[in-house]
Amino acid sequence: MKINIQEIQPYEADGVVYHADTCLPLVDAVERKKLKFKALARYTYPGNRLTNDTLGLNSVGYWDANEPQDWGLDWHRNEGLEIHFLESGTMPYSQENKELELSPNHLTITRPWEAHKVGNPAIGMGKFYWVIIDLDVRRPHQNWDWPDWIMLAPNDLLRLTTILRQNEKWLWKADKRVRDCFQRIGKAVDSDIEGNNSSIIRLLVNYLLILLLDLLNTEEVVLNESLTDSSRSVKLFLNELKNNLSEAWTIEQMAHSAGVGLTRFTHHCKQLTNLTPMRYLTMKRIEMSKNILLENNHYSIAEVAYSCGFATSQYFSTVFKRHEKCTPIEYKHKNCLHLKEQIK
Repeated sequence: MKINIQEIQPYEADGVVYHADTCLPLVDAVERKKLKFKALARYTYPGNRLTNDTLGLNSVGYWDANEPQDWGLDWHRNEGLEIHFLESGTMPYSQENKELELSPNHLTITRPWEAHKVGNPAIGMGKFYWVIIDLDVRRPHQNWDWPDWIMLAPNDLLRLTTILRQNEKWLWKADKRVRDCFQRIGKAVDSDIEGNNSSIIRLLVNYLLILLLDLLNTEEVVLNESLTDSSRSVKLFLNELKNNLSEAWTIEQMAHSAGVGLTRFTHHCKQLTNLTPMRYLTMKRIEMSKNILLENNHYSIAEVAYSCGFATSQYFSTVFKRHEKCTPIEYKHKNCLHLKEQIK
C-alpha cells in the first residue's frame, strides 16, 4: 500500500522542539514487505488519511508480523495519548526506562510526550494495535482537552483523565472485551474508504475508553498528583536541553519553554539537579565541550565554544578552566595522550 505522510509543524517553545514520531523504520519495513500494515492517520503518521470527521484522532491501526523482523521503533514520543494492544505473539517494549516483553492481551498506555520504545532492538512477531488521541497538550502539567466527539459522561471522563494522568502504572492485562474492541477497530480500518467508517471508528474509540475506565476502576491504582505537577514539565525540559545547548538561553527563556513561571522553574530546577538553572546549563555545556574536544580533532577552540552555546571562545576558556582546572587545549592534549598510552 502507499504510505502517505503529511508534514506538520512540530511543537516548539523557544528552541526546544518536540517532534511527534514519524515511524520511519515502520515505513521502511512496509516498503520491504516485512509485515502487513494498515492504518488511518494524519500529520506525520503513516497510513491512509483520516478525514475531518475524526479530528483529534491522529493515528489508528495495526501491524501483523508473521516472520522475524529486523527493525524497531527506538525511543520516541507522541503528542497524544497512545493506547497499545498486543493481540498475539511477543513484543519487546520499554517505557519510563523499564524494559519488558509484552505477551498476548497486554495493553500499554503512554501519556502525551512520554518516551517509549518498541523493540529491543527489533520487534517480535505478533499483531499489534494502537490508537493515538491528540489532547492538545504541550507540557505534562497542562490540562487535557479531549476531542468533542468523545461521549463519556462528564464525571466518567474526569475520572478517566484523573487516573490516566496521576497513575504511574502503564501496563495492564486486558480482557476479552478489549480484545474484541481492537479487532473491530482493525476491521473498520481495513474497510475504510476515504472516511466512510468515521462514525464506526468514533463509536469504537468511545467504547474503548469506557472499557479502559472499567479496567482501571477494577484494578488497584495509586494516584500521584506529582505526575501532573509543574516539576514534571521542568524535568522534561531539562532532559531535552542537552539537544539544544547551542541556543542562547536566558533563564527567562528556559522557564517559558518549560511552560512554568520563573520562580517555579528555578525552584524545580534546584530540586531536580541541586543546581541553579544557569549553572546546570553551564555544566551541560562543559560536558558537551569535553566530548567535542576529544572526538573532533579538527575543531578550533572557537568552533567548540560556539557549538556548545558559549558566546566567545575567551569566555568558554575561562569557564572551562574554572571547572576543569586546565584550559581546553591542555585538556585535549592530556586526554589524547592518555588514550594513546592505553592503546599501546
